[in-house]
Amino acid sequence: MEETRLTTEDKALKINLKPDIYGCFAEIGAGQEVAANFFKAGGSSGTIAFTQSAYDMKVSDSLYGTAERYVSEERLITMLETEYNHISEILPNKKKEARFFAFCNTVESLNYHKTNQGQGWVGIRFQMHLGGPVNDIILHIRMHDNSHKAQQEALGILGVNLIYTSFFYEEGIDSFLDSLVHRLPRDRMEIDMLSVSGPDFENVDNRMLALNLVRRGITDATLFDLAKNVLQPSTALYKKNILLMRGRFRPVTNVHIDMIEKGRLEFLKEKSVKAENVELILEFTLKDLTADGKISDKDFVDRVDLLSSLGYTVMISNYLKHYKMLEYLSTIGKGNLMGLILGVYNLQAIFDERYYDNLPGGLFEAFGRGFGHKVKLFLYPAINVDDGSLYDIDTIRIPDNLRGLLKYMIDNDKIAPILEYDKNYLHIMSDDVLSKIKSGGTSWEEDVPYQVVKAIKFFELFGYENKVIGK
Repeated sequence: MEETRLTTEDKALKINLKPDIYGCFAEIGAGQEVAANFFKAGGSSGTIAFTQSAYDMKVSDSLYGTAERYVSEERLITMLETEYNHISEILPNKKKEARFFAFCNTVESLNYHKTNQGQGWVGIRFQMHLGGPVNDIILHIRMHDNSHKAQQEALGILGVNLIYTSFFYEEGIDSFLDSLVHRLPRDRMEIDMLSVSGPDFENVDNRMLALNLVRRGITDATLFDLAKNVLQPSTALYKKNILLMRGRFRPVTNVHIDMIEKGRLEFLKEKSVKAENVELILEFTLKDLTADGKISDKDFVDRVDLLSSLGYTVMISNYLKHYKMLEYLSTIGKGNLMGLILGVYNLQAIFDERYYDNLPGGLFEAFGRGFGHKVKLFLYPAINVDDGSLYDIDTIRIPDNLRGLLKYMIDNDKIAPILEYDKNYLHIMSDDVLSKIKSGGTSWEEDVPYQVVKAIKFFELFGYENKVIGK
């Protein structure tokens, strides 16, 4: 039978009938929906060593130790370690004939009053090959069904998909993700974090997995830290004062760095902002990764590496318009002040009513959703492309009928100019720097941070060619 036509029961039965796949299940928070699929498929005695659910916190603590948060990645990892070690210790002889696995999840499903959103952590620790090393696949999910029963069913489908994918797929990211989300449309379930680890995945870059989650619409945003780890945005940014700067960063230049650092200083002047609670995010959209209609994976990795080497956390998103990005982050910040650093030309574009024709409330709806409570814009000036004069909040060109809105935002402390900037950098334009790099000149090096210059030359990024004689 073709893989795309397999039902969840078909997959569970196929696993049950494989004599060399054997493991255990530990599911907390939404019933034993995954294990139940294997029981219902038949032949489960050849696959399942044991199942368990520790719903009472004291019982959970007795098995896995105390926890600060029970629905968390840390809790899931503890569960995977505990259960895999347990089955390995009590059935040592079985390892000679079977590939072991431990499937675990810790999930907050929809409550009776429907005042929460179902979400949780799901993972598997397993041997891809008989006698082989141990690997992990960990993911975070958001469940969008509007009933507890439907969310349980979706979790059951995902769990079977994950186990099936772990043992039957080894051929590329697209096939891996196709199998993982099979029969789970986005309106039912969102996977907003996915990572793999272990010797059998040593050649897999988790950032490429994350990029493909966004590219395929499985989620709308993904986050990377300085160590190239993929983060779950809601966890990493929970209740933080988020300071956001959007751009292409192709490449990152001295004016970008000045915008970031001077914008950060202005943000820290806000009374409700504490330095230890600030999370600076540099974000670019999939549109900024597109060339000739295709997303360049190499270009994506190059830019993330450059920004990470400078000490910045990077986000990739599907949110082309500013208000959507801010609306998404505001739900994570949980009422804390959020800042947006942007150039004056970006603000001019934000005041263009044509961008909001798709909204019933037009520009005013967009401003209400994205620039409403607890958001402040920090405006960086530029050189006027027409006459070379300073282009800033006082000289910005916006339609006369929107002047009152701009004044309202200024008077209500929703926009503030960045006054302490380095005027020597205002002439720098990323597109000009990129053209100079490709042309083989050297003047671009003055416009780019030293670490970035070295990286561009060493790795030959953005069309740079190392013209060494004899190469």
